[in-house]
Amino acid sequence: MMRMHPHALLLLLFLFSVLAGGANAEPSRELTYKDCHPDDKAVLLSFPESWSSSWTPDTPCCDWFAVACDRSTGRIVGFSVFQDPDFTGTIPSAIAGLTHLQDLFLHHLPGLSGPIPPEIGKLSNLSRLEISWTGVSGPVPSSLGALKKLAQLNLSFNSLSGAIPVSLGTIPGITLSRNRLTGAIPNMFLGESAGRDVYLDVSHNNLTGAIPAEFAAVNFTHLDLSRNALTGDASGLFGRGKELQYIDLSRNAFDFDLSGVVVLPEKLFHLDLSHNAIHGSIPAQVADVANLLAFNVSYNRLCGAVPTGGNMARFDLYNFQHNKCLCGAPLPPCKN
Repeated sequence: MMRMHPHALLLLLFLFSVLAGGANAEPSRELTYKDCHPDDKAVLLSFPESWSSSWTPDTPCCDWFAVACDRSTGRIVGFSVFQDPDFTGTIPSAIAGLTHLQDLFLHHLPGLSGPIPPEIGKLSNLSRLEISWTGVSGPVPSSLGALKKLAQLNLSFNSLSGAIPVSLGTIPGITLSRNRLTGAIPNMFLGESAGRDVYLDVSHNNLTGAIPAEFAAVNFTHLDLSRNALTGDASGLFGRGKELQYIDLSRNAFDFDLSGVVVLPEKLFHLDLSHNAIHGSIPAQVADVANLLAFNVSYNRLCGAVPTGGNMARFDLYNFQHNKCLCGAPLPPCKN
């Protein structure tokens, strides 16, 4: 009989004990990055068939279409669908059960209809929400204002109606353009945004009335109020030292004196005031705003000479036409 070296015998006994222990141990219940949490999986499987037709219950749901998981916890943190004509139905209120969701994107889905469920306001971890280019209708849920982590809200190119909820004023990045919103921009809207850069686009709606007085103190970087029926004085939006880079007030009924009072922010690169009732003259300072690439004051009631020098050579007749008595290049010469 062959004798076994003592060291080899000890190693063999050790390996046997490890294998025997492994056979008796319970299987690990730790989730891998492909295994989504069973609570999240149950929520997904409750969605309409038009949303879940490609999902197979016996496969890891972190691999499913539209789903993104946290690799360390298995919790669903993202749900995104883009440009899918077969994606139909309404947004299920059960989506509020995805309690760890951070990003929700539903973009360019013409078959998506019905209201935005107010239950989305329960997704307390949501930081970005986009429902755009769809057929969703009804009001903008005021419950979205409860989402304290929400930094970007884009509900553009839908059929939303009704008023803008004042509760949304806590969100620093808001796009509600190309809907059917009505009424005035609520007083105190964005009144709690002190110290934050704010992006607001409510263009192409049916908004009326004056802009809130609080807007003068909001630190806008991008502001688009164009193609509504807004009225009154918007001169408080301007001022030296502001962070404003883009502003479009065109195709409203704003009526204020552009000369003297208005000082353009130094970082401004886009300014469109066309199709309003703005009077006075063009401030000479406009020629010194170095980054100004777009400037349009056409279809107003402005008078006086068009400023010269600086960046003014960038702008042609189109930018100044149809005013009361503007003159000077690129318009006809001033008579006096």
